[in-house]
Amino acid sequence: MNDQEMTKQRSKKISRRDFMGGAAGATMAFTFVPGHVLAQPPSGKLNVASIGAGGMGAGNTRACADAGANIVALCDVDWDRAADTFKKFPNAKKYKDFRRMLDEQKDIEAVIVATPDHIHAVASMAAMKRGRHVYCQKPLTRLVAEARALTEAARKYKVVTQMGNQGHSGDGVRDICEWIWAGVIGEVREVHAWTNRPVWPQGIDRPKEVHEVPSTLDWDLWLGPAPMRPYNRCYAPFAWRGWWDFGGGALADMACHVLDPVFWALKLKYPTSVEASCTPVNEETFPLASIVHYEYPAREGMPAVKVHWYDGGLKPERPEALETGRKLNQASSNVLFIGSKGVLRCGEYGDNPQLLPYERMREFSRNKPPQTLKRIRPTSHEGNWIEACKTGGQAVSNFDYAGPFTEMVTMGNLAIRPENVGKKLEWDGENMRVTNDEKANDYVHPHYREGWSL
Repeated sequence: MNDQEMTKQRSKKISRRDFMGGAAGATMAFTFVPGHVLAQPPSGKLNVASIGAGGMGAGNTRACADAGANIVALCDVDWDRAADTFKKFPNAKKYKDFRRMLDEQKDIEAVIVATPDHIHAVASMAAMKRGRHVYCQKPLTRLVAEARALTEAARKYKVVTQMGNQGHSGDGVRDICEWIWAGVIGEVREVHAWTNRPVWPQGIDRPKEVHEVPSTLDWDLWLGPAPMRPYNRCYAPFAWRGWWDFGGGALADMACHVLDPVFWALKLKYPTSVEASCTPVNEETFPLASIVHYEYPAREGMPAVKVHWYDGGLKPERPEALETGRKLNQASSNVLFIGSKGVLRCGEYGDNPQLLPYERMREFSRNKPPQTLKRIRPTSHEGNWIEACKTGGQAVSNFDYAGPFTEMVTMGNLAIRPENVGKKLEWDGENMRVTNDEKANDYVHPHYREGWSL
């Protein structure tokens, strides 16, 4: 049996009913305890577990500890990659299977999910169903319907949630919102955003070579709900982002940072259409470069707007308001808001917002609109979540915000799919359906390997 036949045999389509009714593992049973009734430990610290203790998860775990959390459990499918985190928290219990950890260790109150993207949805759902609060790295999910399922689950289980787009706790994104809402650049009908990613291989085929699985890695658990395939070093631990089965390419990696001020300041929700063009498409990996066009209707006193995304080194046309000699890029990722009364630009986390031309910025700096949004810093993004878990409040990038935002991002990747490139997909956001191409809906919902569900 070849890889393709094995994939077809072991994969199945997960319906919307399966999303909200299935268990994280076929044989895993649990009892739901609402997050707000989980007992605090005697120290008053929040008991936190980490799923994905190496890589980005190591930083998230340390930040939670710095914010006063008690790290009680660490889970990683590769104990060699997680070794430094294990050493830093020697009293935390160690696991490879997050489902076992969540079922066996009852003192866990909150969970960090910092795995490759394809594990985000199943791990976050498993934690929420068991009454645990969740901090999930960006992008929240790979696919639209997964994001919707997590949004609804967070409300149902009444847990405190946060997506790991740390720029949302910054001052810059708040400045941008206040300036746009105050009408500083007038009506915004067009936005351009771009990044230098990918910085990993894309536009390549599946390797034929099979490598020996490292002794410290559980490859089956690493794959999780993704179709089975032989191990190769081109997938793990880093380059998984470029593969359709595991990541979301440049868009999913960076848009949850770059488009955050766009989504928030312009009060976006569901686009009415999305269309993409790109370098040659590939069935296994994302293209080397792409452009995605979103259209949004008028909303809350704001006009219809078009949002344009560029990656792989592609950029928009230089705006006339940008002075000669001044660089178009502020950072490796950038945004331009084109308003009826001016242009606003910022870096990838909403950092360093500026009005163009810069002469206007110098004048504006003396007469900025009043601050209407609470500032989060110097508290960290993880610290904001820890505090919300302990007080029963809302974290700033909770799933009510992060879920619809992630739907926007994943809609862009729906348009980049090989079968959809060049098509304008008309979108019914409320019902999560492409209305003018039925086959395009195949990639709205995931196909999970047998034994895995939401």
